Amino acid sequence: MSDEIRLIEVKEEIFADNRKVAEALRERLSKEKTFLLNLMSSPGAGKTSLIVKTIAGLSQQLRLGVVEADIDSMVDAETVAAAGVPAVQLRTGGFCHVDASMVSKGLEGLALKDLDLVILENVGNLVCPAEFDTGAHKNVMILSVPEGDDKPLKYPLMFSICDVLIVNKIDCMELFDFNLEKMRERVLTLNPDIKIIPVSCKTGNGIKDWLDWLRLAVLGA
Repeated sequence: MSDEIRLIEVKEEIFADNRKVAEALRERLSKEKTFLLNLMSSPGAGKTSLIVKTIAGLSQQLRLGVVEADIDSMVDAETVAAAGVPAVQLRTGGFCHVDASMVSKGLEGLALKDLDLVILENVGNLVCPAEFDTGAHKNVMILSVPEGDDKPLKYPLMFSICDVLIVNKIDCMELFDFNLEKMRERVLTLNPDIKIIPVSCKTGNGIKDWLDWLRLAVLGA
């Protein structure tokens, strides 16, 4: 009986289709000289705060836009727009990630010819967003100190696919049982090429290192 059953791997087909769309999007953006950054983290880790700091630090050198992805609400897009850059809100309608097709749709709301850098603030989640290529040139994730230094053990894929790890909220390091060196070892075991940048969006500590990396990534893309 089992010989008559046809197995269809739907998930792999979805990933394959998404990869094609992502590659085409990445190629188009490169031709238009617009750099797309995919920013991921758990809810509350500081994605929007980092974006606001980035706008303040780079808006005189780079033309920025932001695509905000959330299951619902427009609060983050409103915060970013108030910082003085064009923003588009993507409502995923329950999806815990965005894929390349969704991103492409969101980018239609921005004048890409007038932008050097677009930051995609992905849905707050350490699982689903790691599985989908968004068409971005670089993947960046934020791990906040209150989340703990064991997250690389629990969510290895997310740490494996990112180019940069921002460790945020280092100003409250003493309040939490967070071992920065232990976390660093765990991350580098998964991804030896990742760049780790400790920052505090509250105090501004480390933000210059982040801005320097991003500026070089965009201008060198």
